[in-house]
Amino acid sequence: MKPQKFFSYAALILLIAGGAIWYIVDNYYEHQDNDSTAEVVMYKNEGCQCCDKWAVYMQGNGYSVKSVNSHNLYGVKADQGVPQDMGACHTAVVGDYVVEGHVPAEDIQRLLAEKPDARGLVVPGMPASSPGMNTKINEPFKVYLLKNDGSTEVFAQH
Repeated sequence: MKPQKFFSYAALILLIAGGAIWYIVDNYYEHQDNDSTAEVVMYKNEGCQCCDKWAVYMQGNGYSVKSVNSHNLYGVKADQGVPQDMGACHTAVVGDYVVEGHVPAEDIQRLLAEKPDARGLVVPGMPASSPGMNTKINEPFKVYLLKNDGSTEVFAQH
């Protein structure tokens, strides 16, 4: 084989291999952004069944959930900046955000995609039709964006 033809083939192989490697690395990092936000740490009172049902719901939506029984749930809420009047039965941390109560997975996905400058999301109380409550009652509820100053605004309605 002539050296000129050899170098042409070698350059073509390097170009194809470089493109394939670029595609693999780019695709890997695109999926890493989604996977790195899927870890949920949920703080709850021991024996709370609706909290456990919310964790199962979140796992069914692709999240990894670590459940931590807390003897000082009010302290966890205070540490995360959740106002007392916006509290619920469990407090979760997802990435850099707090997720208070029975927040739907689609709202958490939106929060993580949009990355607002805020503390997180809150569903105050325990609405009957929210994820994890598993009742047949159709009780509309709101998800609030908890801002850094402690104020809130409606993020979603269900």
